[in-house]
Amino acid sequence: MSTLRFLRTFLAIAQHGSFSEAAEHVALTQAAVSFQMRALETELGRDLFDRSGRLALLNAAGRDLVPEARHLLELYDRMRLPPGAPDMLAGSVSIGAIVSCMGTLAKVVSAMKREHPALEIHIFSGKSGELANKVEAGELDAALVVEAGRPAASTRWTGLYKEPLVVLAPASAPGKTARDVLTQSPFLRFDRTQRTGRQIERTLRRLGVSIDDFLELNAIEQLVELVRQEAGVTLLPLLNGGHWRSAPDLRVLFLPASLGAIARPIGMLERRDPARQAITSTIRARCAKIFQEQAADATAVR
Repeated sequence: MSTLRFLRTFLAIAQHGSFSEAAEHVALTQAAVSFQMRALETELGRDLFDRSGRLALLNAAGRDLVPEARHLLELYDRMRLPPGAPDMLAGSVSIGAIVSCMGTLAKVVSAMKREHPALEIHIFSGKSGELANKVEAGELDAALVVEAGRPAASTRWTGLYKEPLVVLAPASAPGKTARDVLTQSPFLRFDRTQRTGRQIERTLRRLGVSIDDFLELNAIEQLVELVRQEAGVTLLPLLNGGHWRSAPDLRVLFLPASLGAIARPIGMLERRDPARQAITSTIRARCAKIFQEQAADATAVR
């Protein structure tokens, strides 16, 4: 059974990027992690790490071993399930989410881990593009991200909901329409290097408004707080569960109907991996239910 323990440590290194961070995750010393990896390499008869620099990084053989180790450990975890528990989930998956989806994902994962003791789920936060790249590279099993065109053949995209782009302003902001508000106050811009930022930029061009750029940030929550402090106005996706429309210190203005429906699609990007499909599909379904409930609450406010 020592090899199985070593493989769990190996996967922790693959997930966290270093021996030291993996050691904290598996409750071992860094020296013990190093010993286990040397022993694993000896048993398998090949090097798994490039130790030429300051950090021990996975080499090609190590990267190839990651999906095989995950599959083996998942099979073992299933064998450990008590008889007569066909609906129990077991195994290890890694799930990412953009910040606006993190609360929902954490709530779902917490409940699932209570219900399925043999289930191990690791959550990672990041920007949409970075998370999508990690799913395609096999570093993550799935991620809640912004849609970005046709997915790779190794992945599957499932749309969950859409967030319409709206103008967000302090209650005191001058102007009656979205165009008026955008042209009469300093503009707080979302990061144009991100998918959402590029969509916002295209929308501003379609509106044909002249804006007074004040600053640019890559955190929606910080932009909203600056709007509350009357630093300016912004154009953002109306976050599902954000409760902006019921806030007395904020104004939410929808874009002109002539522009058509402009929204940010949110969904789950999953690897086409049958070994973990039962887990990721369950997470997706439970997240979708919460998102639908949040959307219904938002509609009731209108």
